[in-house]
Amino acid sequence: MSSRDALPPLSCLRAFEAAGRHRSFTQAGGELSLTQSAISRQVKRLETDLGRPLFERDYDGLRLTPAGEQYYRVVQRLLRELGDESARLRRRGGDRQLTLASSPTIASIWLARQLPGFQRDYPDISIRILTVEDPHRLDLAEFDLGLYYHVPSEVEPTGLAAEPVFDAEDVIAVCSPAYLTCYGAVQDACDLLQRHTLLVVEDHYHDWLTWEIWFEALGLAWSIPQRTLRANSYQLLMNATLAGQGVTLGWSRLLEADLAQGNLIQALPHALPSRGRLALFSPEHRHQTEAMLTFRRWLLGR
Repeated sequence: MSSRDALPPLSCLRAFEAAGRHRSFTQAGGELSLTQSAISRQVKRLETDLGRPLFERDYDGLRLTPAGEQYYRVVQRLLRELGDESARLRRRGGDRQLTLASSPTIASIWLARQLPGFQRDYPDISIRILTVEDPHRLDLAEFDLGLYYHVPSEVEPTGLAAEPVFDAEDVIAVCSPAYLTCYGAVQDACDLLQRHTLLVVEDHYHDWLTWEIWFEALGLAWSIPQRTLRANSYQLLMNATLAGQGVTLGWSRLLEADLAQGNLIQALPHALPSRGRLALFSPEHRHQTEAMLTFRRWLLGR
């Protein structure tokens, strides 16, 4: 292949496809974990390589040129086919390999503790874990089954069917014994807000349950807490909780191992039935391999 006929870099094509789909360099950068300027440079490089503009800017943002629109449809189709075929080849174990997608928190706190039992029962099935915080960002070609918290009719990732893993679950306030040793017991809800450190997750996907919502749903008087520790990662806050840095909201079934082992304890006796439950996500319109069917039966039949 001559240099003139060489294909553009894959990174430029991915940046262009994302920018064309979102009509935004900023949103494309968020999806690909790049800055807006990095996306802009990749697109500019592609335009230089092709010798023509692919985008125009107007008051609404980005708009594909006629040439860009045609090129976008070709690139999107080829990237989708390449992704599907790459995923198929990665599953070289065929029906005996299983890729599970999950958030980092669920994967580390809960899933990693369940898998030894599954692998003892089915030692011939190879497991691969893919961690993605937000299920809306999952590429359906990259995984077989997912495990995420699901709020029916409110958080519905496209192309995925959700089945609850637990019949019911409560949301409770938890902390570590080390925290209570340092700061004393939480006497009541008022004491929690005035004297203790609340760990707060800043994550749009979990906004359906906040400390304020938890207090109000239980009929407890809410006020701005005196001390908070905030992070945009629930996994980070759970690690901070285990390290004795404060009190956080946790899901009783998700944390049952740490609660049983005494790594975590309930800071208050209150429990709020959870609107969201851990769910098994299955890609719709996907052939169910034997490994997928086996894991589903094992998980939901317990």
